Amino acid sequence: MNKTKELSAEQRTILLNILKARFEKNMNRHEGLKWDEVKMKIESNTEKFWSLNEMEKTGGEPDIIGFDKNTNEYVFCDCSPESPKERRSVCYDHEALETRKQFKPKNNAIDMAASMGIEILTEEQYRQLQTFGDFDTKTSSWLKTPTDIRKRGGAIFADFRYGNVFIYHNGAESYYAARGFRGSLKV
Repeated sequence: MNKTKELSAEQRTILLNILKARFEKNMNRHEGLKWDEVKMKIESNTEKFWSLNEMEKTGGEPDIIGFDKNTNEYVFCDCSPESPKERRSVCYDHEALETRKQFKPKNNAIDMAASMGIEILTEEQYRQLQTFGDFDTKTSSWLKTPTDIRKRGGAIFADFRYGNVFIYHNGAESYYAARGFRGSLKV
């Protein structure tokens, strides 16, 4: 991983072209927003530029799904049809990883998200994402778990089946090839 959290000029250009194409193709996710204003925000924040690249690099296909008027920030979210491929087969958090006795996964969702500079989606954000299309029809994604559930050893995840969002629970130490996590980033 690039420890300086900076991208080369070539990497920045490539990422901006990808983000612009996705932005223009999916205007229903961000009606009324202008790419040039988004581009200026991205270019002015080196670390968030790097985080967007990490989202893209791991298969998240980040795109804007909102604008926070209180903070004057664009809300990017992983909009890949299925849970990002390079973020699957992970348990929920570090504690879960440590308590697993055998066949430990290589990583966990919470630490991966933090290392990328993004936040794991909440249930509310996940439901908002589903208003823009059908996501996770074959996979599932860990969600930010309420403290009382996590204290009892559990964690929540979601998917989209039969035209509905389903929120489930599992032991936080569990992991599956078809379960990853989605993240969000305010820029």
